[in-house]
Parts: sequence; structure tokens; C-alpha cells
Amino acid sequence: MLLNQRRSSVTSGDAVNRKRVMYNDFILVGPQDNPASVSGDDINAAFKTISEVKANFVTRGDDSGTHKKELGIWAAAGIQPTGDTYISTGQGMGASLQIANEKNGYILTDRATWLAQEKNLTNLEIVVEGGKDLKNIYHVMQVNPEKHDMVNSLDAEKFVEFMVSSETQDVIESFGKEDYGQSLFFKYRE
Repeated sequence: MLLNQRRSSVTSGDAVNRKRVMYNDFILVGPQDNPASVSGDDINAAFKTISEVKANFVTRGDDSGTHKKELGIWAAAGIQPTGDTYISTGQGMGASLQIANEKNGYILTDRATWLAQEKNLTNLEIVVEGGKDLKNIYHVMQVNPEKHDMVNSLDAEKFVEFMVSSETQDVIESFGKEDYGQSLFFKYRE
């Protein structure tokens, strides 16, 4: 089971042998004319400004990891987003980016999806990136065989070890470099 920033499975005992595999980061993209004039690496300040100026903000609204991250940023900024300028798509990242492009809106996305879609998003650009709160960490873990029947724990353990092996980590680090000029994910360094 490969999960992004999920601790509840380990806390509940449903998963064991949790290890960090890789990371990328979240970025805020927005209209090239940047009506909220946001920039830099402070995502909380950017969300506050977008809300204050009532700029369009597109949300996946789909209970995904990215959507949960976005909601956490709004909460940290002390804002409950509502109204006509908060546009919920209920769709995946690619479709939501397209809607942000069409609606001249801001959107939180992971860098890997941005790099894969950027050429089709002619109205958007990265406006906020690099903040400490924007790291997007991926873990691998096994289903706990002591809590769940019919689990192939031997092969699950092998899969976890495969994902953190140096050979797999090298593949992760090189993935996307040729096509996008940079890696889509980075191997996790202790």
C-alpha cells in the first residue's frame, strides 16, 4: 500500500512497516496576470490575500490528499473558503488544473502534475513555491496481517523493501528528468 502523508492506518494498527519512499512538493499556480499579486514561499499569506481580494480559487473538492492539504492551509490561515470565487470541481488534478486555466483561478497542485500538464495550461504560472509547509511525502507500508485475514505479508514486506532499495530509489530520482527537465519525484534521504 503506497500512501501519501497518511498516519491513521499506522496509528490504528491496520498498517505496519511504514517507510518513507519519495517526495515532491505542492505549489500554488495562478493566472499570469496574478490579480492577487501573490508570490514567494508563504502559502498561508497567499491564501489570505487570495481570499481578501476575492480572486477565483479552484479546489478539487474530492477528498484527495491534495484537497486535504489545501483545506489544512485554509484552516491554518483562519479562513473558511466560500462563495462564487471558490470553485469546486469534484474532479482529479488534471481536470481541475484545466478549469483553473479557463476560470483565471489559483489552484494548489503537486509539482509532478503541473510539470506533466504545464504545456496545456497557457494562462497559468507558478506563483508560490518552496515553503516548508509544501513538502509532499510518500510512504509505503504493509497491511497488518495480525489485524486482517488473507494478507500476503511475505510479499508485502518484499514490496516495501523493493520500494526503498537503492535501485528503485535511483529510478524514482530519474523519473521525468528527460521529459520535463527535472525529476517528478525525489528519493527520500534520511
